[in-house]
Amino acid sequence: MNPLLNYPEYKSSKLVIDVGGRRFRFGSIGEKQVVLVMTGLGMLNAGVTTQLLLSLFDIEGVVHYGIAGNANPSLNIGDVAIPQYWSHSALWSWQRYGNGPDDTLPLEDSGDYTRDIGYLNIANYSTDLESDNLLNNIWYQPEEIFPVDGTPEERQHAFWVPVDSSYFTLAKTLESLTLEGCLNTTTCLSTPPKVTTVERGTSASIYLDNAAYRTFIYDKFNISPVEMESAAVALISYQQRVPFIVIRALSDLAGGGEHSNEADTFITLAANNSVKAAAEFIKLIPSTKKDVSFASI
Repeated sequence: MNPLLNYPEYKSSKLVIDVGGRRFRFGSIGEKQVVLVMTGLGMLNAGVTTQLLLSLFDIEGVVHYGIAGNANPSLNIGDVAIPQYWSHSALWSWQRYGNGPDDTLPLEDSGDYTRDIGYLNIANYSTDLESDNLLNNIWYQPEEIFPVDGTPEERQHAFWVPVDSSYFTLAKTLESLTLEGCLNTTTCLSTPPKVTTVERGTSASIYLDNAAYRTFIYDKFNISPVEMESAAVALISYQQRVPFIVIRALSDLAGGGEHSNEADTFITLAANNSVKAAAEFIKLIPSTKKDVSFASI
């Protein structure tokens, strides 16, 4: 959070409210009132924090920012990726050994699970291509959701959760933003970083540092940023019908680099770039007549 607290455009009101283990800080970015809160690591923390935020305060929109791994070979470390859709990609039906794509999953007929989204065949990644794999297939599943304008206890499902369409259009104007390309006078990125809108990002409470899986999710789902919180923010905001967008700077190649994970080196640069993009985005949002706040989490 420090890069945002120290960002020149952020002005603190000194008001702080602590609730449920979270600290909500109040201030402004440009002419917009904002509430800042740290999600914490993983899907559970991010979901709880987002629900607290939207239950406690009158929030007009949610801007979630941070760093992420990169699964898109056309993007580079330091780039800021702004996806149009988010998914939670660690809700699975793990198929028993011996069953295959044509076999119905347990509870599929009752609507609890589906084969519509697709699966990962773990045997495809065996180093011994002549053998099978007892881990078999993992089938990706949508989340059960209960929107505030729906009927309680009547579930709906969502896998690709769209960000607010007007926010996404507005985010395209950030593509001319100049970002940091150097950590210091001797350590710089080989390619100047940029802001770009992309189709999809995904989250799971898993730190991904594996090139094979990184390539799989890009080829299957056209994933760019991959990280641990944004889908929870998306799912809660979507169910509460609050506009949201996610801005993630790429700190590493999610297992695709030639050497050790790059996040150890470029985390500070990526964090600064995500803050700059988020702050500049908030300043661009048209003002409303309501006296409300934007949340940056």
